[in-house]
Amino acid sequence: MQRSRVGVVGAGRVGAVLASRLRAAGHEIAGVSARSDASRLRVATLLGDVPVLEPQAVAARADVLLLAVPDDVLGDVAEDLAPHVRAGVVVLHTSGRHGLAVLAPFAAAGARTIAFHPAMTFTGTEVDLDRSCVVGLTAGDGERELAEALAADIDGTPVWIAEVDRTTYHAALAHGANHLTTIVAQAMDLLRGIGAEDPAAVLRPLLHAALDNTLAYGDAALTGPVARGDVSTVRAHLDAIDADTALAYRALAAATATRVGAQEVLDEVTAS
Repeated sequence: MQRSRVGVVGAGRVGAVLASRLRAAGHEIAGVSARSDASRLRVATLLGDVPVLEPQAVAARADVLLLAVPDDVLGDVAEDLAPHVRAGVVVLHTSGRHGLAVLAPFAAAGARTIAFHPAMTFTGTEVDLDRSCVVGLTAGDGERELAEALAADIDGTPVWIAEVDRTTYHAALAHGANHLTTIVAQAMDLLRGIGAEDPAAVLRPLLHAALDNTLAYGDAALTGPVARGDVSTVRAHLDAIDADTALAYRALAAATATRVGAQEVLDEVTAS
């Protein structure tokens, strides 16, 4: 797209990385807001001498305003900043859950609005700069081409999400990625507890294969005691692990049993 002056409100893990990638695509970063020490460090590391300003000043400078703030404050930020943008400014947010409705104050001020969610887990460091991802987009007909161009500028692949489907879209991503982190961290804790010096090395080949097979074959990729109907093994697992991990294990074993029709295991897990 035509090179623009980009302002970023929220230099967290997502905002600082997207600002860096947009600058690499040729856009000027006119200013960012960064209130915490961690955010200011990200700006210094990823963006150098880009001006750090109050959010209202960032909004006033921008041709493209990127809101990279938590979901629960996005509506308040929109209300606060809408009076500070010019008509015709492009305003996009990085929330997976929200669509265009949350940006209504900007639309009322004459802005062009886009929901722009990079479907990636971010560290807020240089590691993120070479990662490509899907970008979940929601926009009006007049902004679709612009939204896809901005996605291309961060090396993203556009996927269009209907306004009504944004929450389901985000739930799918959070369930698949965030809960995966919890499960894997619990598995690493169990291995560490029995003396494994490098739990990640033990799990990595298995987890890579399980993920690849599941993405390719869905439920048909499932192996293990629930799929085999090994009730005694499931019971032994629940007896061997700590209470917090057992809570997750029990819930996921029951869900797995339902998916594969292992009713005997489901009954045992429910009764445990």
